[in-house]
Amino acid sequence: MNPPYKVVIFLVATIGILYVSRASLLRPRSHGFFRFFAWESMLVLFLLNVEAWFFTPLAWNQILSWLLLIAALALVIHGAWLLQQIGKQDAHRDDSPMLGFEKTTRLVTIGAYHYIRHPLYSSLLLLTWGIYFKAPGWLGALLAVLATGFLFATARAEEAEDIKFFGEQYREYMKKSKMFIPFII
Repeated sequence: MNPPYKVVIFLVATIGILYVSRASLLRPRSHGFFRFFAWESMLVLFLLNVEAWFFTPLAWNQILSWLLLIAALALVIHGAWLLQQIGKQDAHRDDSPMLGFEKTTRLVTIGAYHYIRHPLYSSLLLLTWGIYFKAPGWLGALLAVLATGFLFATARAEEAEDIKFFGEQYREYMKKSKMFIPFII
């Protein structure tokens, strides 16, 4: 049975995720729709493994977990900074229910974006698997795979939105970069 604090954290976090995702949930083909389910899967995975966060710190799975979590943090900071500096956000861009930082009007193709199209989603993948390796198990693996699937669906939906907004420029960019992992996928 889950401790009461986990239920409270789940409810409060879900309310926050629902609030951030409210417009996207009304548009089932938007990238934010799938991202909502990825975030929820990650939340449940986190709550499942939270008690093992600092347990046996030198175990192989903990070391791997910390490496993935550190890489996730570095990638999200780098990717968000590039979007902020180069992406030229415009609050008036209204082609889908996007969060403010997503409303870019200039395609970013330098830094991590030179190699992968979705550094922020890559960071969420690293985060997901970093959380999973805190306490590997069957239920956690199911949640991590579920979150991974939703992140792939999120990226695919966002790419359709980007093609609609950026056109041929984005199609060319797709030919030169990978989705999540440089030189692989």
